[in-house]
Amino acid sequence: MAQKQRRITGTRVGAAGGWGSLRGIVDVYGAEHPVPGVGRTLIQLNKPGGTMCTSCAWGKPAKPGLFEICENGAKATIWDLTTDRCTPEFFAEHSLEELRRWSDHDLEMQGRLTEPLRYDVGSDRYIRCTWDEAFASIGATLRQLDPQSVVFYASGRASLETSYLYALFARLYGHNNLPDSSNMCHETTSVSLKEHIGTPVGTCVLEDFEHCDAIFYFGQNPATNSGRFLHPLQKAVRRGCRLIVFNPVMEKGLVEFIDPQNPLEMLTGHGTRLAHQYLQVKAGGDIAAIVGVCKHLLEMDDAALQRGGPGILDRDFLQEHCHQHEAFLEQVRRTSWEEIEQHSGLQRDALASAASVYAEAQRVIGVYGMGLTQHVHGSQAIGTLLNLLLLRGNIGREGAGICPVRGHSNVQGQRTVGISEKPELVPLDRLAELFDFQPPREQGLATVDACEAIRAGRVKAFIALGGNFLRAIPEQEAMEKAWAAQELTVSIATKLNRSHLFPGKEAWLLPCLVRSEIDVQAGGAQVVTIEDSFSHIHASHGQHEPASPHLRSELAIVTGMAKATLAPNPRCDWDAWTADYGKVRDLIAATYPEFHDFNARLDTPGGFYRGNPARERRWQTASGKAEFTLPTVLSSLGLGDAPGRYHLITMRSNDQFNTTIYGYSDRLRGLEGSRMVLLMNSEDMTAAGLREGQEVSLQSDAGDELVRQVDGLRVTTFPLPRGCVGGYYPELNPLIPLWYHDEHSKTPAAKGVPVRIHTGAIRESRHAAAL
Repeated sequence: MAQKQRRITGTRVGAAGGWGSLRGIVDVYGAEHPVPGVGRTLIQLNKPGGTMCTSCAWGKPAKPGLFEICENGAKATIWDLTTDRCTPEFFAEHSLEELRRWSDHDLEMQGRLTEPLRYDVGSDRYIRCTWDEAFASIGATLRQLDPQSVVFYASGRASLETSYLYALFARLYGHNNLPDSSNMCHETTSVSLKEHIGTPVGTCVLEDFEHCDAIFYFGQNPATNSGRFLHPLQKAVRRGCRLIVFNPVMEKGLVEFIDPQNPLEMLTGHGTRLAHQYLQVKAGGDIAAIVGVCKHLLEMDDAALQRGGPGILDRDFLQEHCHQHEAFLEQVRRTSWEEIEQHSGLQRDALASAASVYAEAQRVIGVYGMGLTQHVHGSQAIGTLLNLLLLRGNIGREGAGICPVRGHSNVQGQRTVGISEKPELVPLDRLAELFDFQPPREQGLATVDACEAIRAGRVKAFIALGGNFLRAIPEQEAMEKAWAAQELTVSIATKLNRSHLFPGKEAWLLPCLVRSEIDVQAGGAQVVTIEDSFSHIHASHGQHEPASPHLRSELAIVTGMAKATLAPNPRCDWDAWTADYGKVRDLIAATYPEFHDFNARLDTPGGFYRGNPARERRWQTASGKAEFTLPTVLSSLGLGDAPGRYHLITMRSNDQFNTTIYGYSDRLRGLEGSRMVLLMNSEDMTAAGLREGQEVSLQSDAGDELVRQVDGLRVTTFPLPRGCVGGYYPELNPLIPLWYHDEHSKTPAAKGVPVRIHTGAIRESRHAAAL
């Protein structure tokens, strides 16, 4: 299939939601020609008895609306339920060398994989094989390898049942090399929150948004990444809650929302203005901005005390529940407004206005996304946001708390049930007792560690439970070159993606069911479960016949590999677990007490809550109290400003979920037709002598003398702070050095990549022509 050259065009930017959202769904519906009955599935999505969306991890209310879906959730469901099929005959017609010239979109547009496939090196093609052949060969190879040289990766969509068995398989095999997609996005959350409040997840529940007085919102775009969040935001604003947004990018989804389920709003085209105040902070400037808010709070507190009032800070809470708050307050006092303005890119008056809203609010929620986590000092940014919330006791009470917005639908749940490279986070003693073995205690490989080990030749095999690993990581080209040296690669997938085109010496492509398909095992139709961002557990019921009779569930594929690899263990009945997923849930409950009565609570409306000690103000930290962060920097960036240097923010379009590209529309940013764009402030364009539509190259400016470059980008005017440029993930991932990551979590720092713009000769590059 010839690759199309696409032209960038502008469009009028309307509100989030509304008719534009419906048109976006219709466009994907028309392209995918989904199976009959998809409308019924969409109506039942995220409701008791229905399918839980495979898109984001936003909560599912106990009393759902008529439609509990968003544009991206509908697109993801339709994308899964396409009638297009990617059969062995397709691979007979196309070599992998040819397919590597295709775009991400065109690869996935071939439809659902239908049969297990083996890579044939002689023809450079995938060819048909049997499941028995695949399992036997994978098991034989794994038995020959050192377990420490093998990585088991998970993408964040697999169910709790599959995830538990996958992690158990890894540890019975002999390693903790269990990276997952959270390593690339919210691992900073897991590390920072665990250190400071004793829990690796947010403290809020969905109902808190019905009671908050203010929401301080950092670095997240709900319209593109978690569309159902717009409904509680709209309701909160309508009842008087004030939304204060900190984001370098002016995102329409935080400015105005038209509810597609409200006939009046749809007819009039008038929605709800959301942001009370929108502060376009510099890339990496969040720490300085939060310190500025805290500094004005202190000034207000001092003035209130001088007047004989009670003050602004919650001193009783600070004394009883917090550690090091005095040191933080002293540090804030010493920090000058000049430093704060310089690093945040915001004026003192703007930060003072935000602080006034915070001081007046009795209950405040701090919301954030990857705009905070994907920085070299992202852990400190999250810690500083926690400081702000703690100053007035906004952790551990109704209508208040910290709320990281997670991406993949079960990425939090996978961590909960054992997919972690950190052995200290897993109840290994309990696993040893249940399954009569000695689990490995060595630290496993996270994503960055795994990439470094692959490049060094230390990793010999990579098993991928979903995902598009090679496309999602930094330094894509270097990693693709190193990938083929592995002895074994296995991909469990629903559709073809770029990662599948770089096989190891032995490679298998194993097709699985999607969540909306009926999963029938020996014990009958099965139910799976997921955990949302609010620590609630939900059952998901398949609705459709499988796309092919040759497909197997993710769980059945995991158990098939485990049986073929591991020595028999009377405590491990893989066949029984495959036949009845309820038995796996019993194992989860036996391992993790918060899952007690798991099967009995399976279909609880709104999910059942597994609890959170910090929500109850029980701080499982080193001091037994909530730990204040003492930030060592005012900017989250790893490298500061320099002449000719810009800070690149990678972002997702309105027509995308992670590495899945549904189309070429970024409606809410007014961009259509191409993903090869470089978004720039108009004043920066003028200063650099660039013009609209000019083709340029972007080159890494990380200072390590390695050439990392993406060509064929069209300069496009966009309202960003000066010194910041924007472009799309994953096309610009090659510019991110593998070593450029959060200092504590190793999350790639994709929201502040140091780059330079080049206008000279453009080298030959697949990135210039791919899209």
